[in-house]
Amino acid sequence: MRLHRNLVNAVIEGLRLIFEEGHYADKAIQHTLKKDKRWGARDRSFIAETMYEMVRWKRLYANIAEAREPYTIPKLWRMFAVWAVLRGIRLPDWQELEATPTRKIKGRYDELSKVRKYRESVPDWLDDLGMKELPAIWPQEIQALNQIAPVVLRVNTLLTDRKMLIESLWKEGVETFAVEEAEDAVQLYHRENVFSTQAFADGLFEVQDTSSQQVATMLQVAPGQRVVDTCAGAGGKSLHLAALMQNKGQLLAMDIYKNKLFELKRRARRAQAFNVQARLIETTKDYKKMYGKADRVLIDSPCSGLGILRRNPDAKWKLSLQQIDQIRQTQSEILQNYAPMTKPGGKLVYATCSILPSENEEQIEAFLRTEVGQAFTVEKSKSILVSESGNDGFYMVRLRRN
Repeated sequence: MRLHRNLVNAVIEGLRLIFEEGHYADKAIQHTLKKDKRWGARDRSFIAETMYEMVRWKRLYANIAEAREPYTIPKLWRMFAVWAVLRGIRLPDWQELEATPTRKIKGRYDELSKVRKYRESVPDWLDDLGMKELPAIWPQEIQALNQIAPVVLRVNTLLTDRKMLIESLWKEGVETFAVEEAEDAVQLYHRENVFSTQAFADGLFEVQDTSSQQVATMLQVAPGQRVVDTCAGAGGKSLHLAALMQNKGQLLAMDIYKNKLFELKRRARRAQAFNVQARLIETTKDYKKMYGKADRVLIDSPCSGLGILRRNPDAKWKLSLQQIDQIRQTQSEILQNYAPMTKPGGKLVYATCSILPSENEEQIEAFLRTEVGQAFTVEKSKSILVSESGNDGFYMVRLRRN
């Protein structure tokens, strides 16, 4: 591989935005890719993939490069040199890469790779927490969470079916195949920008991992029901629920963030999901007036996101143990506040994209012991581990209100 200075400069500047200014990796990459319209698909791929790679392995690379915070531009160049050397890339004769200690880098890598927290590039607190909550599988799980995630699409069955979508994308040069774990899922053979396809513009699919697609199915919705998605966000699962309901019935997509609901409305128009009603939660009245009225309730709860580190590697650098404690408290409060929307005989699904039992099974066990929770019975639960499934880490449980 030949390195091009303007592309590497873009990578360095993007990393500065992430490490020093606190930007989310995906937003920093989007911002960086807009800088030069002359960049082709291969150039853009190099920038995005290299930035994600360096974010994923930040602790390992920083230790090898002897770079501590703050991550100044010279330190980021040293970390980039580590990335290049470990991939066998010939370093160009640039001032920033002069006197790169290739042998020392390889030796230091061999030394640090013997220690899991460096080898898998995770903070001490996260490695300790993983071993505490998942002692039997944490080493395999964190290794799997450092792999690159596949691109999976969910077929919008309001407008097409899986076979037709695969054919439509093939005509546009995008090769996909059907995924067994979810009946509406297709996976790309090669990573590429599917948002530029006509199929996307026509609303024929959404990008959504196989594990995430199983959440809406777990809720067992039917056409004509009243369904509430309580933490709808930008609407990924709301749109799936609308399709499963065949656009019949009422689907309330609720959230506390107005900007996310605005995005949900835009996506719903493209998907032609006409039974979705976005509703902003501003006071307790907004959800209490729904108590006992919903056939189905989805709580896609805020969580640590540790099951999707493959897609959001910067999360492990932004999270802290204190934040996870706060998240657990929020989850408990959400269950207390939103579960009563389920009518007697109705069903509730609680889901997270976390692999921690303290956010999942233990959270539900605690809920069932409360006054509100005593009205519910567990019907089915499912834990998905990345190391076992190859899909995102998720937890979902279906409860029935007695």
